[in-house]
Amino acid sequence: MLSAKMYDKENIEVIKEEIPAISEDEILLKVKSAGICGTDLRIYRNGHPEIHKDSPRTLGHEFSGVIEKVGSSVDGYKKGMRVAAAPNIGCGKCDICVSGNQHLCKEYKAIGVQLDGAFAEYLKIPAKAINSGNISELPDHVSFEEASIIEPLACVYSGIEKCQIKPGDDVLIIGAGPIGIMHAMLAKISGAANVFISNRSTNRLEMAKEIDNSFITIPNSDLKREIDLQTNGEGVDVCITACSSADAQTLSLELVKLNGRISFFGGLPKGKEKVELDTNLIHYKQLTILGTTKASNEQFRKTLHFISSGLLDVKKLTTGKYHLNDIHDAFEEAMGGKGLKTVIVYD
Repeated sequence: MLSAKMYDKENIEVIKEEIPAISEDEILLKVKSAGICGTDLRIYRNGHPEIHKDSPRTLGHEFSGVIEKVGSSVDGYKKGMRVAAAPNIGCGKCDICVSGNQHLCKEYKAIGVQLDGAFAEYLKIPAKAINSGNISELPDHVSFEEASIIEPLACVYSGIEKCQIKPGDDVLIIGAGPIGIMHAMLAKISGAANVFISNRSTNRLEMAKEIDNSFITIPNSDLKREIDLQTNGEGVDVCITACSSADAQTLSLELVKLNGRISFFGGLPKGKEKVELDTNLIHYKQLTILGTTKASNEQFRKTLHFISSGLLDVKKLTTGKYHLNDIHDAFEEAMGGKGLKTVIVYD
């Protein structure tokens, strides 16, 4: 099979290797679609302590495909089944895993990070992932490309749940990349009266309007003034920083109203994670500041239902499609922010 192996930072090579052998309690998946995520880009740019020339890795954790082989002791799955799978695998034994939050397990491993992922024609799904319910069958009308959106959408849904958006709330999303637009889409179906999206790139704001014309787009340079104008100086109920920006986190405290909620969704680069915040604003405005990371298997299945039921149309989020041999071009597009979601597709 073909796979894209990462040997070091900014060093990915498409090679031929053996299709993974599976044991009796594992599944072999023929990959059909794999999205490029911000995590993939960070690992590519900065490297990863577990990935080097003596221990290369296949990235790709947003994926869907068709089951090629099923181990003899695996029940409930069969060859030819169309599926998507949540990538995060917990130990299954700790209190966190037992609570249903395997993605937060201290010992967790992720397909496409610690384990070989979906930038390959085939991947192996371990027994722990199968037994924990990481695999979800796809309805026939859900395409593989739509299914590769489930994982990032589930992460966004995790953040939206924490924000507790209520009908009539005004919600501001700072960052109009694919993650920001997903936040805006979920805020809308949660009942937000006005969804504001801010971004430095006006091109991304135009893309947001193409997805939903009701989104109110604001260039970053006009953000404070425009939010004051749009909310009569009160601020928004919820502000989500869907970008890796310390300035956005600092500014968010000024943009929300009394009893406002703030979600620091976008993590910051190493060395820049210390942010100066006006804690008097938190105190006197009674603000709630929260964070989330990754998503549970329950949230993964819930977002699949959003897509399969027609509640959310994610087709327009995919703007770049590449074959595995062109993965360098795909990474270049994703890093350049030219579109929204860039995916690797397989015949």
